Amino acid sequence: MLRNKAFKYRLYPNRAQEELIQKTFGCVRYVYNHFLEERITAYKENGENRTFFQQNKSLTGLKQENDWLREPDKNALQCALRDLNSAYQNFFRGFKTGTGFPKFKSKKNDRKSYSTAANGNQIRIEGNGIKLPKLGIVKAKISRNIPEGNRILSATISQNGSGKYFISVLTEYENDIPEREIETALGLDYSSPHLYVDSEGNEADMPHFYRKWERRLAREQRRLSKMVKGSNNHRKQKIRVARMYEKVRNCREDWQHKESTRLANKYDLIAVEDINYQDMAQGLKLAKSTNDNAFGQFRTFLAYKLAERGKKLVMIDKWFPSSKMCRHCGAVNSELKLSDREWDCPGCGVHLLRDVNAAINIKAEGLKNTV
Repeated sequence: MLRNKAFKYRLYPNRAQEELIQKTFGCVRYVYNHFLEERITAYKENGENRTFFQQNKSLTGLKQENDWLREPDKNALQCALRDLNSAYQNFFRGFKTGTGFPKFKSKKNDRKSYSTAANGNQIRIEGNGIKLPKLGIVKAKISRNIPEGNRILSATISQNGSGKYFISVLTEYENDIPEREIETALGLDYSSPHLYVDSEGNEADMPHFYRKWERRLAREQRRLSKMVKGSNNHRKQKIRVARMYEKVRNCREDWQHKESTRLANKYDLIAVEDINYQDMAQGLKLAKSTNDNAFGQFRTFLAYKLAERGKKLVMIDKWFPSSKMCRHCGAVNSELKLSDREWDCPGCGVHLLRDVNAAINIKAEGLKNTV
């Protein structure tokens, strides 16, 4: 079975390479916005829905009109068209899920990126650098090598708000790991104070990294708001704030990677609820705690790490009454409130801890769904 895996590295381009990367960011943004405007206009005037192949042909003429579009990697411009086409398809498929209409890319966006396809051997690791089209060998921090059996498909070069450059190399590999028999299983119930409570009664107790930095972030953002936009001080302070947010994000990801690896190594099956945490943050006035926990990201880490080991992550329907159902007799307490952290079963009278009971029910439902 073929699977995809990405490898992310920090890039250290020289001055000439950095200049070409910045030009490529601008060219990709221009091409995306130009053909998005073309699609909108064509649909308004005659109801025509322009396809990727039609716009790919038009790209040749656009490059003849604008010689500066020939300077960056041509595959990057074609990838911009593919991204636009994917955005349109996702919009038409996502009426029920609320996927929005494609938006124009802004030059003021702090995060910039472009993707390029790997034709032949154009993208490869060489020594302490990565060979890229048009850029040559760019110095990089090679934290881990790409396995020999992995075929490189594409690469995405990005710059974050603090000015650092990164590359994400997408690879394809044959996963011949057989599916393991389920000997150990675990249920995870989302918990705002702890990240999760498991079916064995353990609490994750993930540090609240954003809360830890919140006061300092607020102080630095107040300083930024009082500075003149476009000035050197405003630019420097904006980078300072971006680096602080980057610190919080890196700490959170590091903790979640270590914890998800520990769980993936220990258990053959992990069951979690399929909850929309973005809606939870907006609807229950828990935005800071929910976003600081980033349980959706943690769930993504678990999914691919379990799959690499031939194990399973089972998603339980969000309407399953895991918190309200007694794990002993199956009675459902419809009167249970969100503030009730402990309750007595109306059926058998046993005293239950809400989160632990929910995690055990999630584990049982996950095992049931795998039969």
